[in-house]
Amino acid sequence: MIPPTSLLDPITLEIIWNGLKSINDESWITIQKSAFSTNIKERHDHSTAIADARGRLITQAEMALPIHLASLLDLMRILVARYGDGIADGDLFIANDPHVAGGTHLPDINMAMPVFVEGRLVAFVSNLAHHADVGGAARGSMSGGMSEIYQEGLRIPVMRLYSRGELDTELFDLLLLNMRLPAERRGDLNAQIAACHLGVDRMKQLFSRYGTKTVECAFGQILDRTATRMRAGIAAIPDGNYHFEDVLDDDGLKERNVKFALEVRKIGERIVFDFTGSSPQVPGNVNLTLNAVQSSVCYALKAMLDPDLPNNQAAIDAVEIIAPAGTVANCLPPAAVALRANTCQRVIDVVIGALADVLPAQAIGAANGANTSIVFAGVDPRSGAPYVYLETLGGGMGGRNDRDGKDGVQVHITNTSNLPVEAIEMEYPLRVEEYALITDSAGAGRFRGGTGLRRRVRPVGHICEFNGVGERFRQAPWGIFGAEPGLRGRFQLQHRDGTLLQLPPKTGRMELAPDEVVIVETPGAGGYGPARERNCADVERDRRSAKFSAAYLDRHYGRGTPETQ
Repeated sequence: MIPPTSLLDPITLEIIWNGLKSINDESWITIQKSAFSTNIKERHDHSTAIADARGRLITQAEMALPIHLASLLDLMRILVARYGDGIADGDLFIANDPHVAGGTHLPDINMAMPVFVEGRLVAFVSNLAHHADVGGAARGSMSGGMSEIYQEGLRIPVMRLYSRGELDTELFDLLLLNMRLPAERRGDLNAQIAACHLGVDRMKQLFSRYGTKTVECAFGQILDRTATRMRAGIAAIPDGNYHFEDVLDDDGLKERNVKFALEVRKIGERIVFDFTGSSPQVPGNVNLTLNAVQSSVCYALKAMLDPDLPNNQAAIDAVEIIAPAGTVANCLPPAAVALRANTCQRVIDVVIGALADVLPAQAIGAANGANTSIVFAGVDPRSGAPYVYLETLGGGMGGRNDRDGKDGVQVHITNTSNLPVEAIEMEYPLRVEEYALITDSAGAGRFRGGTGLRRRVRPVGHICEFNGVGERFRQAPWGIFGAEPGLRGRFQLQHRDGTLLQLPPKTGRMELAPDEVVIVETPGAGGYGPARERNCADVERDRRSAKFSAAYLDRHYGRGTPETQ
């Protein structure tokens, strides 16, 4: 065992740091491999993390979602404050509520388990997974148009699911009773429980190998190093005040052009993100709790200053956020928040927009407004069992200062996968008739934006329910430094006679027959720099890729074939 010291040598610190990351990764894989739902096992919509005994988040799995950072952090803060010295070995805690339990929306269920060594609390392992349904008024718990959180699903405050190793079966049964597909929910929750137990075992092995004082010292140094790097990055930004505004398409009920106004004030190593002037909280479920704003701002700043910076407590503590209570950036209960991912993406866009002029090499064009979420639900005619297919689809990534944006991907804080067609058709009574990139959907520029995705989905042998939520369906994703915007997204319904009906960006519960098709088209992304500056070889590569029509290339780049250039 390495003797404890007030300051660890770099090699020991690096070994312990990588040991913590390994534990996070193994726990993350445990959830992926054990989960029942496609949203977790295929799309990887889950995260794992480790905190110290005070509840300070030390590290989040690198494969995890940045949007989950502040939610994991807030769970620990509330858990420690509520239970304190009453936390015992073998306890396991569960929560999801955005207003009282540190969550950001109800489908994201948090779990945490304490690590005890020689009778003393030394750390916590935690995880979060997005469940395909947690009850509420709509299947999938993600439909637009909800006006209060009570409609969005089952609310769970921070509670003990296990007490000293014993499952509270009555609580577990209560949770499952209020969720559709209880067998699937049981499987996903058990995957999270298994990951907690594995994480605790691995942490005990780490403490046994290096000693409690040494590992606890490593916790402090990891946070100190993160804080030092974050402050250095902030100091490199020129002092000044920077402004930007952008809007959400609508709130799914009655409000359009929901505004996010941002002023960034930077002096030395201090930076303030002030959202005063943003819209009041809205009736629809696009509002954000403050911790969702924290995750978004922290991600954007990290991406622009130091992409390899660890996701932990120190990264968030280095940033000051002002978001007046009762606004879309810091809503009050019982505000509805289920669609917070789309809103978080808009927060990131305004942070990038505000800092673009002083960090031009790190800025990118506006992305696809993710997440374009779709839910198909009904009764599988093959088995007679109910099903819920939930997915959030990718689209275009903004053009960058030295390369094009990526096509058809999740962006920023929602780095999940698009669900493979094979998984959809194996698991659900649905047929995917088309899965393609959308021609001409990228914003032209010196470096173009990424293209959006198209999916055509038809129910097989039954009538199902569809609901969808899109952003950047009315307001196009803007280009940067003179580039063009990307193409807006849309939902369409194709009737049996082939006619097309344009659907609202936030389509509520709609009946879909087997001879009808829903067409989902996600937005592209804005480009970077004037289109006239695009390299001829890049234009030719666009032509040969078949992602762009001749008319598009001529309109934006105005050049003939390579032989005439």
